[in-house]
Parts: sequence; structure tokens; C-alpha cells
Amino acid sequence: MRLTPRREEIDAVKALLEDDSFESADQMARAVIKEVAGILQMRDWVALVHTWSDGSRGLNWAPFGNEAEAKSFASKVAIGGTGRLVRLHSPGVMLANVTSKKGWKGYCLDPRCGHAPFTHSTASAARGACQIPTCPCDRFGK
Repeated sequence: MRLTPRREEIDAVKALLEDDSFESADQMARAVIKEVAGILQMRDWVALVHTWSDGSRGLNWAPFGNEAEAKSFASKVAIGGTGRLVRLHSPGVMLANVTSKKGWKGYCLDPRCGHAPFTHSTASAARGACQIPTCPCDRFGK
């Protein structure tokens, strides 16, 4: 799986690595692994879904970071049948849209909000206001 680190991902891990409050390397390693797992949960992935020539269910492979990576893999594996790509949407993003992931790129930076841009209204008088019922945000803070 090819992974291109994003600025906010690097900053989150770097903050842990520079934190002096860890009492041991094991404690820091656990924190880094949990942070990276949380970061990867925020990404959408691609799966290669396979069907055998007779139409029966085949083999499925995932995750791939993008369609090009999945297609490259498919071109190297000759097992017969057909395949198609399926986008796997992030459960982390879905949860963040409800509970917020404050400071995450692409999310409202209003300290009271943190929800994704598409949760903010585009309708006239409510333009920019978060549409999550429990959120007090009245304007999308870029």
C-alpha cells in the first residue's frame, strides 16, 4: 500500500515524537501506533473486487491508496475472471462528521465545530452554518 503522508498527519505524529512526557519508548510507540491508526481511519481506500469467469464470487483485495495502485496490482496478478474497483469510505470521516475531528484539514476550524465542509449549509440564510443538530457553529471557519 502506497501512502503519501499529508501535512496534518506528519504534524500529529511529530507532536508525539517531540513530546517529553512519555516515560518510556514503549509508551511513545503505543501512542504513535494509535495516532497513525486514527489517521489511516480518516482516509478513503479502494478495493479490487474480483469475480471468477463462471460468475461466482472471487477474491477481493484491499486497501489500496488510490485507483492507480489497485489497477497496477490487478495488471500484475493473472488469475482470470473480471475485477472492478470499489471505493471504501472512511468510518473515521463518518464519525468525525458527527463527533468532529477538530483541526483536521478539510474540517471547520471553528473551535466549537470541527465538522466536514459538506455538513455546512449552502442554503441562503443558513449559508455556512453547520447542519449537525448538536453543533453551535454558525459559520464555516476555513
